[in-house]
Amino acid sequence: MECLLGLLKVKVVRGLNLAICDPLSHSSDPYVVIHLGQQKVKSSIKYKTINPEWNEELTLSITNMMLPVKIDVFDHDTFTKDDSMGDAEFCILDFVEVAKKDLNGLPDGTVMKTLHPDKDNCLAAESHIKWKDGKVTQDIFLKLRNTETGELVLHLEWVSIPGITH
Repeated sequence: MECLLGLLKVKVVRGLNLAICDPLSHSSDPYVVIHLGQQKVKSSIKYKTINPEWNEELTLSITNMMLPVKIDVFDHDTFTKDDSMGDAEFCILDFVEVAKKDLNGLPDGTVMKTLHPDKDNCLAAESHIKWKDGKVTQDIFLKLRNTETGELVLHLEWVSIPGITH
């Protein structure tokens, strides 16, 4: 059995300028699927929008911080296979390494690490891993791949498991 490091709360905040998959209504019916290893969690469907507001929290168990978090955005279709609206992925290694440190006593809002967009990640903007309200958090803007347009806004929060030390 793999060792549980902690839980990663992924708040799917919103999508921006997603692809139009339903040309008649000039919109889409998007939802998000997040994969980490064998785990798969899914958001609700937001109907008739290319700028959906989810504000939904999905939780992943972290046992291997080397695995990337993979995200797929789909357009829900009633009678046919759902259309892909793009995908993205991000690495949680830096996030988990910061979360494993003893940060108690640090000033609220301390930036622990800054990540920059580059060819190896899907970041659309600079992202900061912060110590905020007694938690390790990160806001991420992801540029979707394999599509012409679209970004996702996520908020990450680490949940330590009492009794587990690393």
